[in-house]
Amino acid sequence: MIAVLALFTMASALVVAGYGASLALSRARRPLEVLPFESGSLPQQHAVSRYHARWYAVTVLFLAFDMEMIFMYPWAVVVADLGASAVIEMFGFLAVLFVGVVYVWREGALRWT
Repeated sequence: MIAVLALFTMASALVVAGYGASLALSRARRPLEVLPFESGSLPQQHAVSRYHARWYAVTVLFLAFDMEMIFMYPWAVVVADLGASAVIEMFGFLAVLFVGVVYVWREGALRWT
């Protein structure tokens, strides 16, 4: 118990020291220095306001299929050793992803007009 408290105290002291060093070594910035560089002109709108909320569903769909590829590459290496059970499991995994695509499609997330 004492070791855990000592570790927590040292970690907290390290965090406080990091923040203190950041405060001590930083210099005050004027507002014009912190604006993004856009060929010398001021930004017309806030950076977050440029993205439509519809991109969220497309991003989640992309990440789902990205994860599919991460699981399919190692599966392709061992599918010959595991046999038919590995093929059945992969088709089950793909069926779950297909249900996700059908859901996104029915919700209209892929409709841009």
